[in-house]
Amino acid sequence: MSFIYSFPPVVDERARVLVAGTAPSVKSLERGQFYGHPQNYFWRIVYALFQGLMPGDEGYGVPDPIYENRLSFLQNHRLALWDVIHSCAREGSLDVNIKSETASDIPGLLRRYPGIRCVAFNGSKAYDTYMKAHGANAAGDVTLLKLPSSSPIPTRTMRNLEDRVAAWKVIIPFTEES
Repeated sequence: MSFIYSFPPVVDERARVLVAGTAPSVKSLERGQFYGHPQNYFWRIVYALFQGLMPGDEGYGVPDPIYENRLSFLQNHRLALWDVIHSCAREGSLDVNIKSETASDIPGLLRRYPGIRCVAFNGSKAYDTYMKAHGANAAGDVTLLKLPSSSPIPTRTMRNLEDRVAAWKVIIPFTEES
């Protein structure tokens, strides 16, 4: 079983939505990138939401191949990234194998970046881990959203990319100027 650490947050003063994952996968750790496994839908969801294309259009949901450009795209659309788990022991990449986790200081990050209006949890494990560690009141007036995981593994209600994009659309209003 390996002991792993999350990456530092990707956040700046423009951020309005913090997308909170669980912990980096083996492939993400190897690449040193958030959502580094090419099969994970995360980057395709972000691009589908904000690139202005419709399903069926050429290039719909196709992220930039350069990681730094993906991070810029993310931040230009007022999104931030971090993991709920700062460190944990885990064999492989499955969330069910996480043990001995230590929570990231998301409430502290929200205090440092008061423009963040929403924390969008990438899956149930991220949401449940946050709630166990901090509770709903730790976020103050920030909206907490439990979204379907960006994992490509089909579920009863999330069969494909389009299903996930439809569910993740709820973050768009939080990214707009108010």
